[in-house]
Amino acid sequence: MALRLEDKKAFVKEVNAVAVDSVSAIAAEYRGLTVAEMTELRKEARNAGVYMRVVKNTLARRAVQGTDFECMQDTLKGPLLLAFAKDDPGAAARIIKNFAKEHAALTAVSLSTGGQLLPGSDLAKLADLPTLDQARAMLLGVFMAPMSQLVRTLAEPSAMLARTLGARAAQDAG
Repeated sequence: MALRLEDKKAFVKEVNAVAVDSVSAIAAEYRGLTVAEMTELRKEARNAGVYMRVVKNTLARRAVQGTDFECMQDTLKGPLLLAFAKDDPGAAARIIKNFAKEHAALTAVSLSTGGQLLPGSDLAKLADLPTLDQARAMLLGVFMAPMSQLVRTLAEPSAMLARTLGARAAQDAG
């Protein structure tokens, strides 16, 4: 069913608004997926906070104009879906990567983050990025490591003295 011009304009405006607020985007070819599989993929994306739409190529090219994802325009060919992640750069990549493990028909064509175009083969690199909570935990660990080491270093002389006295007492008793 063909879209009316007003519907096309509204669609482009909607996708463009999402693209402006997003940190990463993935274009993936879905040829060969059933309707049930697409519904499952959309549900997983929605639960992860990822905006996902099946788009016509010409509308997709217009939708990404003026955004960080304009670099993807030349790769938008064939039956594609676009997935945008708003907060977590790796969220959309994780959804596509995990779903593609069980469904070989889903393949990433291109991805973009920070205005940089990456090939679909780099999907795993983006998917393996830590989540925001994981990144915070890693940063906290980096901040706490020197303090923990300092506390252990300051406590070691008294612990060594206690062990020495304990060993000496055991030697005298025996």
